[in-house]
Amino acid sequence: MEDRTPVISFRDADIFNGENCVIYGLDMDVYPGDFVYIVGKVGTGKTSIIRTIIAENPLVKGEGQVCGYDLRTIRAKEIPYLRRKLGVVFQDFQLLMDRTVEENLAFVLRATGWKEGTGSDRRINDVLEAVGMANKAHRMPHQLSGGEQQRIAIARSILNSPEVIIADEPTGNLDPETADGIMQLLRSINSEKGTAVVMVTHNMNICQKYKGRLLICKDEGCTEKTDDEVIDISFGNLDINI
Repeated sequence: MEDRTPVISFRDADIFNGENCVIYGLDMDVYPGDFVYIVGKVGTGKTSIIRTIIAENPLVKGEGQVCGYDLRTIRAKEIPYLRRKLGVVFQDFQLLMDRTVEENLAFVLRATGWKEGTGSDRRINDVLEAVGMANKAHRMPHQLSGGEQQRIAIARSILNSPEVIIADEPTGNLDPETADGIMQLLRSINSEKGTAVVMVTHNMNICQKYKGRLLICKDEGCTEKTDDEVIDISFGNLDINI
């Protein structure tokens, strides 16, 4: 039987950026295998939702559950264990520039409790193969293109077989062709592994080409677009009906 227990769930949750509430009364469920986009103008709370999911921003009102952890009661020492269940991909890659690709991934494994000789080398090879970068293991990040660096960042995010990949503008610094390759990679991980993906983006063309659920941050709220809705979203000079 298909598991319909959400991996992320919010009920009447207020989302803060610092001392300012940017989203009131968030209701949101993400299930295994979901592909969810969060869209909206700058400053509408998209990244604040991500920071709340990973327990970087505290949840002070409402209910929030992520991978079995209660965000209202989670203790500081539990946060690293929560984050092991999440894979996070950033717009600016956030690789360690003084270490090879292989060393970047090994650092993450050590930080999440893997010991030498416990299969870490095999795991690194497996994730690099999964993202098409097995032949780049000994390269330094500066020797890679932007798209290659993002593939390494995705490899890093799946090292611990996460229940959810959190992707904050993962194609924002990439040209359209390279961004398309990154989207195909994320969708393949989503479909083949059943890994849920929550992705913040400004690129509505991506949302149209690679269909998924669509959450729209607007007017201090965040609501899901239903199939029969036509919504006008304006991001600066980009106006599009979806």
